[in-house]
Formats: sequence, structure tokens, C-alpha cells
Amino acid sequence: MSQDAVNEKTADKPTVEAAGQGRNLVPPPRFRNRLLSVLKHTFSILLTFLGLTAITFIIGRVMPADPVLAIVGDRASNEIYEAMRLQLGLDKPLIVQYLIYLSNIVQGDFGISIMTTRPVLDDIIRFFPATLELATIATIFGVFLGIPMGVLAAVNQGKLIDHVIRIIGLFGYSVPIFWLGMVALLVFYAGLGWLPGPGRIEVYYDGIVEARSGIILLDSALQGEWEIFWNALHHLVLPASMLATYALAYIARMTRSFMLDQLNQEYILTARVKGLSEGAVIWRHAFRNVLVQLITIIGLTYASLLEGSVLTETIFAWPGIGQYITTSLFNADMNAVIGGTVVVGICFVGVNVLSDILYRIVDPRSHD
Repeated sequence: MSQDAVNEKTADKPTVEAAGQGRNLVPPPRFRNRLLSVLKHTFSILLTFLGLTAITFIIGRVMPADPVLAIVGDRASNEIYEAMRLQLGLDKPLIVQYLIYLSNIVQGDFGISIMTTRPVLDDIIRFFPATLELATIATIFGVFLGIPMGVLAAVNQGKLIDHVIRIIGLFGYSVPIFWLGMVALLVFYAGLGWLPGPGRIEVYYDGIVEARSGIILLDSALQGEWEIFWNALHHLVLPASMLATYALAYIARMTRSFMLDQLNQEYILTARVKGLSEGAVIWRHAFRNVLVQLITIIGLTYASLLEGSVLTETIFAWPGIGQYITTSLFNADMNAVIGGTVVVGICFVGVNVLSDILYRIVDPRSHD
């Protein structure tokens, strides 16, 4: 073979270095899968946000309350009424109104509250920490009591302790929270006097602690106001216990169900045959697999307490976002109602995203 033919044949073949560089340009499958997963979750979040804003916008337009009358009053002249209607942009097509509404929300502008005459965002920043504090304490109680109760019921299936825990779960899950709250106030506040009544703190302590985070327990502890801290904690016991009853019941029931499923698996029998202690079998093997499922349950419970604490806040005069939305609705303050609903919905989505992230951290199979 001539030298020219050899050179021509060699030129047609890619070099090892070029081939290696070409392979490096292609991302590995794991990276592509993670990138696709991130893009999919981002698209899902954006779609959920658009759906949430569209629903709240439609609710604000179909409500019988007239936002113009709520501002100018029913004795205003037609000229004043029309001027305010033009100022609010209600003369524009619905799609244009929605785009303006969406643009304002992205910028954090929920409008002015008719009830408080302040920006709705300022009101939300003021009221939401109270709900966050209440729901967080209730969820912590529900997790630290509900999980051991569920495990104990599953390990002792069919025994007396199992029946007692199931009755407690049924009670907490089915009894109306407004009735339970009123009974608790009647017994522990009016009757026995063990705990303080409605409200977040005693009136004479109001305004002493600087509201840095809006969470009284945290602010008073950071500023060394321990007397106010204990007073706020005592006020928190009853409303947090009412919400924790629901959280405890739901988490205990789901934990029991998940544990029963895991305890019937073959790997549990194998672990027992190998001579592992019962505690290691239950907590190191069975509960470790249950924990992956419980993360989603805890996240949903926390999100539901954030959005569903309206009755508890009303009964205990707790100045949270639920009571703020309810009072605004009664006063036809639609800016406040819609703004509060959007914020609660965003928190619900955020908690679900966080639980999904924790799910991927705890479950090694999700990394494949």
C-alpha cells in the first residue's frame, strides 16, 4: 500500500483525542435526568402559580360584593363611582385585567386594604407570622407524638394499646375543631383557670417586644424578655393543642398503616432470623422505609394547618392570616381576601416542594 493511501485512510479516522473530546461534550445520563427533573418541577410550579392566580382572580370577579361600592360607599354619586371604576381598571377587558393583576402580584403589589387602609402585603407580613408560629408548634407536637403512637400501634396490632391509639386517632380526626376549642376554653380557662384565655399575649405586654420576625416566642427570647416569652407560650398551649390533635391523629393513622405494610415484608423476617433485636428491626429497618412516605404526610399536614387554621384563630382570637382573610371577606375587602389566599397558596406549594426535596435526600433510590 502506498504512503498516500495510508495517509488518506488515517485522515478518515478520528483521533483518540478528538473522540474523547466528543464524548465529553455529551452530558452523562444522570445529569440529563436531574436537569429534566428540575425543569419539570419548575414548569409544574409555574403552572400551579398561574392556576392559583387565575382562580383567585375569577373569584374576585364573580363575588357579589362590588369593590367600587366598598371604597366609595353606597351614597356616592355616579361620577365618583365611574371615576373609581376607571381608576381600578374595571373598564378594561378581563384578560387585560388579569395580566395587570398578575404583573402586580409578581411585584408584590396586592393593592390597598379597605379595612386597614394599608398595603395588603404589609398586613400579610404582620398577620402571617402568628399563623406560622401556631402551625409550626402544632406540627411539632403532632410529629413527636403521632409517629411513636403509630409505630406502637402497628407493633402491637390487635392489642389493647392498638385499640386505644386508634380511638384517639378517630377522635382527633372526626371531632369538629370549633367544638373542641370551645370545650377546652370552658374547662381549662373558665373552669379550672389553668391556662389563659383568647389572644396571643396579655394586653399589658403588647408593644414591649420589638417585632423583628413577628413570631413572639422567637422575638422575646432573642431580646431576653423571658416573662413575655412564658406568657406567650401559655397563650399558645390551647390553640396549638387543638391543631395538634388533628395533626397527631392523621400522622398516627398513616404511620400505623405504613408500618403494618413494612412489618409484613420478607426483609423484616430475614432481619429477625439473623438475630437482630426487635428495636433494630423496627426502627433501623422498617421505620427507615416508612420515613420516606411520612415526609410527604408531614408536609401535607403542615400545609393544611397553615391554610386551615381559620376556625382555631377565630375561637381563640388569634391574630393570624386565617382570621384576617375571614374578617376581610365579611367587610367585602377583596384585595385582602385575594392577597391572603394567594400567599397561603404559595406557602402550600412551597411546603410541597420542600417535602419533595427532603424525599429525594432521604430516599437513595431517587438519585438513580
